[in-house]
Amino acid sequence: MTLTITPVRGIPEVEAGHDLAALISEALRDNGIDLVDGDVLVVSSKIASKALGLVADSADRDLVVGTQTEWVVAERRTPQPGDPHRMARVVKSAAGPVMAAAGVDASNTGRRDHLLLLPHDPDAVCRSLHDRLVRAHALRHLGILLSDTAGRAWRVGQTDFALGAHGFLVADDLRGGVDADGRPLEVTTRAIADELAAAADLVKGKTAAVPVAHVRGLAAFVVADPDDPDVAGAASLVRTGRSDWFGLGRAEAIRSALGVFPGSALATRIGIPSVLDESVAVRSARAVGVAIHDLDGVGVDLGPGVAGQRLVVSATDLFDLGLATARFVAAAWGEWLEATVVERSAHSVTIDVSDRGVVHTVP
Repeated sequence: MTLTITPVRGIPEVEAGHDLAALISEALRDNGIDLVDGDVLVVSSKIASKALGLVADSADRDLVVGTQTEWVVAERRTPQPGDPHRMARVVKSAAGPVMAAAGVDASNTGRRDHLLLLPHDPDAVCRSLHDRLVRAHALRHLGILLSDTAGRAWRVGQTDFALGAHGFLVADDLRGGVDADGRPLEVTTRAIADELAAAADLVKGKTAAVPVAHVRGLAAFVVADPDDPDVAGAASLVRTGRSDWFGLGRAEAIRSALGVFPGSALATRIGIPSVLDESVAVRSARAVGVAIHDLDGVGVDLGPGVAGQRLVVSATDLFDLGLATARFVAAAWGEWLEATVVERSAHSVTIDVSDRGVVHTVP
């Protein structure tokens, strides 16, 4: 299979109300590209958002992100000079994917002081573009991908992915087949649409003002009947429900289990972990807040310890004392802290806390 990906240059700055299909068609002609059946166009979501007028005032970015968020997956303080309380959140976006700041973006906005929002139904945007371009170019089979940029769990850097799709098979399910050695494939499903979106970004880039790429060579994945209800769009690539193994971040999963949910006022009041280094004392105090935020009659005294921090948990009720101690040990784990009980008395427990670093376990 030979694959060619060509940048479609010359698309002007897109404004609200512009006919995006017409702009793309004109740019294709100017670049000497004649669409044929089986071609694919990868379109940056930014120009779709601009054409649809999906903008918001940038005065309060956190507020705007909140309007585009279904739930918070992870949050961290990201202090900057002049803004020590700056916050970054990874969220389940209204557009579908889990991504930083719900895809709300201030870059490449056309030198305007506003934020771009993602369409809430990216597959529908692709469907509309597909229908217009198929008619304009007398085609039967055309694939349309709407691409955006996101980070990835456990990997540094960002890459483009398929935010929306129409007329294109977004996944190649190889389960039930065999590999090159004849061994059965049991779990392999290729995310073709995401792979193509990432490849197309190599010719579009982030700074070259090239928002569309033309792709030839993937006709096998361009569907014969794009309106077939069994042909899924890019929304099908988002893991949900029981298939979502990563519904919360590491710290957020522990904090949520103790009643402190990410994105809540309580989480902010107790304190959000920072991306910068923090002392054992700061993290211990935050773990205390998580552990006893809803427990009355429990006291905690914090003081310096040999390895980092020592605290004394006290309560007149023995059940509350045991509960607070167990909850603190769990909350400390979420802060990358090791909590060790060193002394017990009738109504108090003394705990030493130290930095445990990253623990790797070998099966």
